[in-house]
Amino acid sequence: MSTEKNPLGVFLRDRRLRLDPATFGFSGRRRTPGLRREEVAQRANISPTWYTWLEQGRGGAPSADVLNRIASGLMLTEPEREHLFMLGLGRPPEVCYRVVAGVSPRLQRLIDTLDASPALVRTAAWDIVAWNRAATIVMTDYDRLAPDERNILRLLFCNPTIRTFQHDWEAMARFVAGAFRADAARAGATSEIADLVNELCRASPDFDRLWRENEVISHGEGTKRLKHPELGDIELEYSGFAVDGRPDLNLVVYNPIDPAVAERIRRQVKEKQ
Repeated sequence: MSTEKNPLGVFLRDRRLRLDPATFGFSGRRRTPGLRREEVAQRANISPTWYTWLEQGRGGAPSADVLNRIASGLMLTEPEREHLFMLGLGRPPEVCYRVVAGVSPRLQRLIDTLDASPALVRTAAWDIVAWNRAATIVMTDYDRLAPDERNILRLLFCNPTIRTFQHDWEAMARFVAGAFRADAARAGATSEIADLVNELCRASPDFDRLWRENEVISHGEGTKRLKHPELGDIELEYSGFAVDGRPDLNLVVYNPIDPAVAERIRRQVKEKQ
């Protein structure tokens, strides 16, 4: 099969030729730049013949394990690994959950521009890793919380103050439990959340009850109503957005329905700057 009809082979060869052999301890005179096929195969711990067939478009579809090893051997970035899977198997790789310490400065600057709309970035475990000033006014002051306390489930099920903010706590709690279950599975974090789930089941009979119902709820947008101690009864429309290239992160933006509420939030944000 010609390389023009073999996009997987073209991609593999291109990435192979970009690598510096000296970086990996390979030496010797070479007629072409980059690694040799057998050197990639050695790094990926696969048969040189099998790798050669992949570049030549022979041998059938590779397994996910082989593609992951080749991605590691070629030092592919995460977007490149995803592209490799799309070419080789017609689907993206399985999601691998990773713990998040924070977000990029660019994303933080983006949510900081929303002076009247609370915005949060949460992980698949519903840890809050970024927020703007409007969120500290409408939701809670996350700056004053320890990192392990910045978890939506811990706040909703274990913090009496947060509970009193909810207009209909039971409905909200049921929604959060089901949406949390769906998010964790989507991000491949089912096993990683086990300790958090066990902790919450021990700490909150309500969470234990709702978790045992095994509800799975899809979410992306909706309406949230709060009984705010300063702003009064307020209603917010929210929309959730995936962070590009990070299936484990979700950006949620809340927009006040009442313009007067938006103006009060904006005023308080300016006062606390």
